[in-house]
Formats: sequence, structure tokens, C-alpha cells
Amino acid sequence: MRDLLRFEPLYQERVWGGRALEAAFGRALPAGQPIGESWEIVDRPEAQSVVQAGHFAGQTLHAVLAKHAADVMGPKWSAARPFPLLVKWLDCRERLSLQVHPPAAVADELKGEPKTENWYIASTALDAHLLVGLRRGVTREQFERAITDGTLEKCIHHFRVAAGDSILVHSGQVHAIDAGNLILEIQQNSDTTYRVYDWGRMGLDGQPRQLHIAESLRSIQWDDFEPAPVRAAPTSGVIANCAEFCIRRVVLGPGERFSVAAGEQPRLLSVVSGSVRCVADSSTGSRAPFGHALARGENVLLPYAGAFTFSAESTAILLVTEDFV
Repeated sequence: MRDLLRFEPLYQERVWGGRALEAAFGRALPAGQPIGESWEIVDRPEAQSVVQAGHFAGQTLHAVLAKHAADVMGPKWSAARPFPLLVKWLDCRERLSLQVHPPAAVADELKGEPKTENWYIASTALDAHLLVGLRRGVTREQFERAITDGTLEKCIHHFRVAAGDSILVHSGQVHAIDAGNLILEIQQNSDTTYRVYDWGRMGLDGQPRQLHIAESLRSIQWDDFEPAPVRAAPTSGVIANCAEFCIRRVVLGPGERFSVAAGEQPRLLSVVSGSVRCVADSSTGSRAPFGHALARGENVLLPYAGAFTFSAESTAILLVTEDFV
């Protein structure tokens, strides 16, 4: 398998969403809806990525893995296992709810799934913030009182962000995304979210959205104080490293190349700035899977069995996600 895998995005209507994906990436969104999420790569019973072009065009990611697990994921991967990550763009026109995902130690008890995720800030409004973790010294008792009296925001660690910043959010960390952020989220394959507070907002149906106070209190890590983001930098380097995945930032100047060899591991490639083109690799004679460039906003899966070389058409920043097998 020498083709990289590109997928049709799955757009999700959200009360806090907007239309920023149109302007940022030139996409055609469903008319008249606030689109908060674009699921770029997903393999779940309720949502399946469909291959956009190439030999497997029209097939779901799950179907491709069922028939070609060794080529896509490596020889030890079971064809029955779903793809372990979920990649999505978030258009946060309004602030998201204050929420938490259950740690693995309590997820089964709560009938949920753990979710560790990384946020990469592609663009942001002036003075936009992220809210992640507790302010130093906040106790569970103080937090519960703040739920009752509507002062929870005072308990949460805030920090300003800029384009190129990122932060790894572990299961159990209470968090919210402020309004005005366009974020690439790379996460465990999970869709369990417990809302602890929603700022008094109404849902798309005009009713208050469901809260999950008991589940949230059971899930929050009460010793998690003031985590620090990884700030934007003009150099390549690791921006996230956890048990579930590792993400590298790769910065390319015009004409510079980035290559991966066949038989190492599957990887995700996300173009967060500029554009790159998949070119022929002179060392192997392989063909370019697609002749056109991968533009800003695109996310592709590079199978285990493929060798790929990408050339930057201008200054480009790539996120390379690996070590998820």
C-alpha cells in the first residue's frame, strides 16, 4: 500500500460553532448551520471516515482496516481493532462548556471512555484564552461550592494563547476552550464528555444542555494545578508525548523535504500552515500518491507499508502524530 489515505470530513453542528472553516480552509459547509467540529479521521460505530480518492475511494476507514490492517497499521495490528485516534477541527465561535473526560481508572465504572487530547491553536482571536486544570490550591470542596454559587470560572486556570501554541489535555483535567479559537484536536478514539458547567447557555433546541455533575466530580483530578502550554516556535520539535501518542512539529522552508520510510509505523500528517506536495522518492522510485498539494487544514493517514516524501511549496508547518500503535 503506497497510497496515503485522505478522507471526507464529517461536519458536526454545535451550538458554540460558526463558519470559520469556510474562510480558513476554503471548505463548503452545510448551509445555515453553526459548524463546531469537522471530524477528519474517525473510526467509530456512529461515525466513519470515508476515503476521498485513490485505490480505496468510497471505502470507510473501518473497512480498509478490516482488509488491510497489516499494511495500514503494521503486522501486529488486529483487523478487528478500530483506529485508535480521532482527529478533528474545532471552530469555537463561542466558549465551550467546562468539561472533563474520565480517566481510565474510572471510565468503565462510569460507562464512558477515557480521552486524552492535544490542542494545536491554528488561529485565535485577540485576547482569547484556554481554561485547563485547576488554579493552584483549589480544593474539591471549594469547587463544589462554586458550582452552587455560579463562580466556577474562578477555580479554573486561564492563560492567553496565540497561533502555534498547543497543550496536551489528559483525561481527568477539567477544561474549556475560549471563544475565538480555531483548534486542531488530536485525541484518543473516544466521545465521552462530562459537562460540569455551561455558562447558562441554551442548546440548539432552546433548552439548557445536560450537565453531568456527579460524573464530573468523580473524574476530575484534584491535584492537577495550572498546566503549562507549549508555546509556538520557528523550529521542529516534540509538542506532545503521552502513552497514547506523540506529536512532532516539523517546520519546513520553501523546497525543504520531509520523508518517512516504509515499514516503520503508521503516522498522521496534519498541515497546519502553508502547503506541501507528495513527490516521487528517488531512493525508492515510488510514485507520488497524489499530484496536487496538501493544503493547510488537511489531515492524512500515512500507512505503515508506504514510503512518503513531502516538499514544502512555501514555508510550512506539519504536525506528525506517531507512536499510537
